[in-house]
Amino acid sequence: MSGHASNATIAVGEPAAGRGEALPYVVTLGESMGLLRQQVPGRLVTQRAMEFGFGGAESNVAIALSRLGVEAVWCGRLGTDSPGELIARELRAEGVHPRIVWDAAAPTGLMLKERPTAGTSRVVYYRSGSAGSRLAPDDLPAGLIEGAALVHVTGITPALSGSADAAVESALRRACAAGVPTSIDLNYRSALWGAAAAGARLSELVALADLVFAGDDEAALVAGARPVAELAAELRRLGPREAVIKLGERGCYVSAGDETLTRAAVPVTAVDTVGAGDAFVAGYLAEWLAGAPLAQRCDTAVRAGAFACLTAGDWEGLPRRADFALLDAGDPVQR
Repeated sequence: MSGHASNATIAVGEPAAGRGEALPYVVTLGESMGLLRQQVPGRLVTQRAMEFGFGGAESNVAIALSRLGVEAVWCGRLGTDSPGELIARELRAEGVHPRIVWDAAAPTGLMLKERPTAGTSRVVYYRSGSAGSRLAPDDLPAGLIEGAALVHVTGITPALSGSADAAVESALRRACAAGVPTSIDLNYRSALWGAAAAGARLSELVALADLVFAGDDEAALVAGARPVAELAAELRRLGPREAVIKLGERGCYVSAGDETLTRAAVPVTAVDTVGAGDAFVAGYLAEWLAGAPLAQRCDTAVRAGAFACLTAGDWEGLPRRADFALLDAGDPVQR
């Protein structure tokens, strides 16, 4: 494979200027893609204007963590093209430290987000042979995984290619060997692989994780169809210490250690739900890393997920901690 690695703007894991110790950081890895977003609802063939940006589950989590005050590193491959340049630029602007392999032999993947009606959307992916799908174990710098406070992956990346699958497993195994906590969000994508293949492979990867996040339908791929509490228990039997079942507008159910907890969602009028699950995961992980109790982890998770629904875009509406107060504001005009 062609490519060359790019270091982050600052050296995460090394003492920052004016500090005597290294900053703890989270590592994520996966594919980020350019995103063409239809602005006006209706048939795409009648549209003449599109907005260009980017998205990706793992980079969404990295941005969300950064906004919540956690140092985050995103590892991935990008094409030497304008979409790749935009992704790298925006990640740095959001305080994320990218570790990029620039691949001159493959393009950055693209997503097309259509809006047939005001309340519906449809996403089409153009990622076959993309730079992101060529992610490989050697693309993860020596020492980066081993020095992390946590490594987070999703079930999207292993479905992209054999080398991307190997990169995810390598990251998890390196983290386990170094005593670094790991988390996985199942994030099943039916367009990438079938339910049987996904369930079998994700079961193996869940066994390497300390925390597992999944929608109840995704958890059923691994644990079989059963009540939510049993889904969480079955996921934990594979190895994780904590299982977090994301229930969307119904909130979440968590089994962690000897505790279980159900938390209702924060009611909002959703503008765009894309990225809400990533915000939820980042909210939970930010509090987990801070050693917060389970109730606080869940509260921040559901509030982050709710806030992300209030703005269109994959990551643009991800909250900062100060933004949570807006969910409780009685007056829509802040003075």
